[in-house]
Amino acid sequence: MYISAMNNNAITTHLPPNQSLDIDSSAQESPMPNDVLKNSELPDDNQTALDEQRQDEVLDDDDVLEEGSDDINEDVDDSDDDETTVAGQAVPVIVDMTHTVTEDQSGLRIDKVASQVFTDFSRVQLQGWISDGSLLYNGSVQRPKVRVKADDVLHLSTTLEQHSEDQPEDIDIDVVYEDDDVLVINKPVGMVVHPGAGNQTGTLVNALLYHYPQQHHLPRAGLVHRIDKDTSGLLLIGKTKPAQMALMEQLKDKSVYRHYQCVVAGDAASLLRHRRIDAPIGRHRNQRTKMTVMTAGREAVTHLLNVTPLNENYCLLDVGLETGRTHQIRVHLSHVTYPIVGDRVYGGRRQLRAGLTEAQRQAISNFPRQALHAYTLGFVHPATGEDIEVTTPLPEDMLQLIAVLSDGYDDE
Repeated sequence: MYISAMNNNAITTHLPPNQSLDIDSSAQESPMPNDVLKNSELPDDNQTALDEQRQDEVLDDDDVLEEGSDDINEDVDDSDDDETTVAGQAVPVIVDMTHTVTEDQSGLRIDKVASQVFTDFSRVQLQGWISDGSLLYNGSVQRPKVRVKADDVLHLSTTLEQHSEDQPEDIDIDVVYEDDDVLVINKPVGMVVHPGAGNQTGTLVNALLYHYPQQHHLPRAGLVHRIDKDTSGLLLIGKTKPAQMALMEQLKDKSVYRHYQCVVAGDAASLLRHRRIDAPIGRHRNQRTKMTVMTAGREAVTHLLNVTPLNENYCLLDVGLETGRTHQIRVHLSHVTYPIVGDRVYGGRRQLRAGLTEAQRQAISNFPRQALHAYTLGFVHPATGEDIEVTTPLPEDMLQLIAVLSDGYDDE
């Protein structure tokens, strides 16, 4: 094993292949115009629009893109492709796929079978194509709920319009690990990860496209997962399509791990009773920008790996994710009544506990964001098979908050 220092004191650990890490975490190519995608053949140089569709769906998970795409085995030489998509240019991609129903699929609904075999598209999208005739059943239009029989034929024929509108911008980024296949970025507080409604510029994607123009070939400029605007820390990025797809598969099978540190309102004894928080999370029925614990939600498991008292009522937590739902750590800690300091959405007045000095009260009340930092990232290198671990220290604002809260605290 050897350790090398990276930017901003980040540490990268390289472990030999097949040597496991002792971590308690139980816890494109742009498509060519008018090219045809047939059956399950998804050549690397034609996959971008489909990958964008899939990433738009899985990017609903802020912390982890769990539902990655299929591995793509063809090698890609990004540097030699001069068919780069021009920002804002629409590129038509013809989809032409046929599937013959198997015995195992007999009796299932058309839309269920379609979602099993045409995995590059969402079930809702496929249902729309069944209804409008883009996806035919034995050559005719049928309702999505019709049951299929063995040897029936599903034929999907449609055209996708891919738009690449993200613009490169000269924005500084903190690269803490880089090789030919992988980037790890330390995202600062306040930076949005990728463009969206109200945030078309100034994002990490815009920055990546400036510093790494070849990333324009990849869905979301190679992003594998994301974190909230006001959460700081490490993000994993593939520099080639095979690397990006392989890393997304690792997220899906939980061989990627990420640890967070956060400052929470809660005493150590109480927090230690919640070492494993297992509570499903879904979108709030009335407040659609919020997530909440609900029986109909998706499985969500968070592990408190270490609890460090800062004073009698506040602690620094080391947190590991077993799943990656939107706002998972914030929602789970709020659910057990120990919210993250600075979390205006899920924290509220419960952030202020008894026994605070005026300086501590002001530090908590004025902390401008959730005190949450993604400080450790571990993954299997998609090309070499090495176990890689990258760490980066807490940002200055959290260090100052910790100093104020622990001032004068005698833990003996």
